[in-house]
Amino acid sequence: MDNDTKSKTTAKADSHWDVEMALAVMQDPHADAKTWADAVRWLLVNGPPAIRAHIRQASSTATSAQFPELKPQGYTDGGEPVYDLKALAASLGISEAEAGRRLSDMQAAAGIRTLYQPKETHRVQ
Repeated sequence: MDNDTKSKTTAKADSHWDVEMALAVMQDPHADAKTWADAVRWLLVNGPPAIRAHIRQASSTATSAQFPELKPQGYTDGGEPVYDLKALAASLGISEAEAGRRLSDMQAAAGIRTLYQPKETHRVQ
């Protein structure tokens, strides 16, 4: 599937979500993993700023708990942590190239930016 077709498919799939529905799915203990992830993704892209901030904080907390050795190397203008690709790959036990491919694929599929150039971030001092 080319990127244009993928974008149209993603946009069509996203059209049925609203904030109330996405939050209900996130709170449903019986929601399947894909639907739950779709709800989170939709909220990260389209949700109100306060909800996006809560999801990002939860993601940061989960990353710290699961990968304590992984430390942010900087932050975006929006305050999102940015990690070194080599360190991320090592934490996941995969090659740097594979980590880059996975992030690129995730960025294309989800419409959420995952890759940044160093000049686009603020370094941790």
